[in-house]
Amino acid sequence: MNQRLKDKYYEIIFESDTPRGKLFDILLLVFIVLSIVIVALESVDSIREKYGTILIVSEWIITVAFTLEYILRIMVVNKPWKYITSFYGIIDFLAILPTYLGLIFSGAAGLMVIRALRLLRVFRILKLNRYTNAALILRDALKASMTKISVFLFAILMIVIIVGTIMYLIEGEENNFKDIPTSIYWAIVTLTTVGYGDIAPQTATGQFIASLVMILGYGIIAVPTGIVTAEVISTRKAQSDRICPNCLHEDLGKNEHYCHHCGSQLEKEN
Repeated sequence: MNQRLKDKYYEIIFESDTPRGKLFDILLLVFIVLSIVIVALESVDSIREKYGTILIVSEWIITVAFTLEYILRIMVVNKPWKYITSFYGIIDFLAILPTYLGLIFSGAAGLMVIRALRLLRVFRILKLNRYTNAALILRDALKASMTKISVFLFAILMIVIIVGTIMYLIEGEENNFKDIPTSIYWAIVTLTTVGYGDIAPQTATGQFIASLVMILGYGIIAVPTGIVTAEVISTRKAQSDRICPNCLHEDLGKNEHYCHHCGSQLEKEN
């Protein structure tokens, strides 16, 4: 393969900024989704019995396409081994491996769901630059919330241990609260309002305590959301609400040098 043709294929396969590169990645994602759908459909007995041959042929077509794409990536990249040992290189290899292993080992086809990891390539297409500032705000808010959330989780842990122990003493083994760990499990399920129903209090006192735990659970669920929301608001207020002089886009960070909406250079703040 000559260098000109190699550069052309490299631009299409590895670059998503060009129209052809975007089209290639979109087609690749379509094939990935189709492959996952095929694997899911093959697990349904009625569908497999009726359309088994079609599904198998479709899977092999997709596998051959992925194989050719993987080989082409190795051929056009300047450092093939670096790509092969990279995160996406390993994922690309694992995406084609299960089908071939299925020829040797039964049950290997189920590993084809690993192709879902290739959907991470969607972030290359979307180019989330316009969301970078919002992501940084969320990251800073989560970091600032960690201490408060940790204290909150510790308090919840104490509550479920105390409630679980009390319920063990009240209900006892005769009502399926056979030990304290099982009772703590019940307290967690009840406090989070999941309510599997595999264990339920039978005594009036136990049912009263369970009612209090359920009501408490509704209030507790909102606490982490409130903590993070407060930090997000605080972080946004800490930023200077700069405006782009070119496109008048607002909410630009004080450390940004270019507008993430139109790309214009921003004036330095004093």
